[in-house]
Amino acid sequence: MGDRYEERVSRVDGAKVWTLTVPRGSFHAVLPDGCMDLLWIGGRLLVAGPDTRAEAPSGSDGGSYAGIRFAPGTAPALLGVEACELRDRRIDLADLWPAALVRELTERVACAADPAAALEDIAARRAADTRPPDPAMRSVAAQLDSGRTVAQTARTVGLGARQLHRRSLAAFGYGPKTLARVLRLQRALALVRSGTPYAEAAILAGCADQAHLAREMRELGGTTLTEYFAGA
Repeated sequence: MGDRYEERVSRVDGAKVWTLTVPRGSFHAVLPDGCMDLLWIGGRLLVAGPDTRAEAPSGSDGGSYAGIRFAPGTAPALLGVEACELRDRRIDLADLWPAALVRELTERVACAADPAAALEDIAARRAADTRPPDPAMRSVAAQLDSGRTVAQTARTVGLGARQLHRRSLAAFGYGPKTLARVLRLQRALALVRSGTPYAEAAILAGCADQAHLAREMRELGGTTLTEYFAGA
């Protein structure tokens, strides 16, 4: 039996709640997706920052994991930290929030019948008490995800190149060009999962050709398309 992954749309705007069960001896690699997550792993509350490369495979001992994945640009306001400070990192929530509060939240999730729902409740309450995400950066993420270029996006939101880059670092953890590459790769992978051939998926996602997609998969995902989908 392989990995079992399930997700659903969260009541937290733009977020998704997910669970993952990994059998003993199995490994699960996480590819960059432009998002940040609040995680429940091994009885600990963790925060996963935005990745610029594939996260090392985990799960050799097996186990169940839960998380809430925040849409690109939405987590910094909720967590109280700029995304670039967490780039390619996994840290304890207690490194960001008061230790006493995190102990209380940890006990709450540990006692919950549904840890994923408990995580969602934590995020929803926090979102209600914090300022909303930067709307300009949410627009940037949406436009880049639709395939618009960085230059087109900058003009639409009325930001110069330097200002867009600086605000992107705070919102996404990296500049708009990197975010565009990450989102393009995810679009291509979604197309392949739906049955679209590699070459067609590459073009539809915005790559020049299949070879371009293959290079992006190696650079961002650390693997080949064939190896990735064989493992999936």
